[in-house]
Amino acid sequence: MMIGGNVTALIQVKDEGKKNAIGEREHEWTDVIDFLGWLDYQGGQNSYSTYDAKVQETTHVFICGFQNCKQLSKKWVCNPFNFINGVIKSTSQDEKVDLTSENARMVIDGNIYDILLIDDPMRMHKHLEIYLKYVGGGLGV
Repeated sequence: MMIGGNVTALIQVKDEGKKNAIGEREHEWTDVIDFLGWLDYQGGQNSYSTYDAKVQETTHVFICGFQNCKQLSKKWVCNPFNFINGVIKSTSQDEKVDLTSENARMVIDGNIYDILLIDDPMRMHKHLEIYLKYVGGGLGV
């Protein structure tokens, strides 16, 4: 059952990462699927950090029709209207990935959100409620 929506959200998963010259893991984000749904503000604030930088700390919920989040293909073709870095990454093999809050993020209108929880209320498979935390937007995030 689809519930419609007015916002398209791009879901990205991060890879295992490769070690750089100083031993840090560098991860790349890969587009996996998009959801049509509703984005709603839950709470938050704008505050100033120690260095007088204004920081937005908000939480949102994204509600969409139910979609299975298991065994998604990493060869999915991205929606060009949601580009973050302008790079199209293509894999030669069809890797499968399960979408979880640990390995995924959501991109909506160029803004990046960490996924805190993916909820299938009462496991009825009618809709998903995806709880989000705003991270930022633009290049280099």
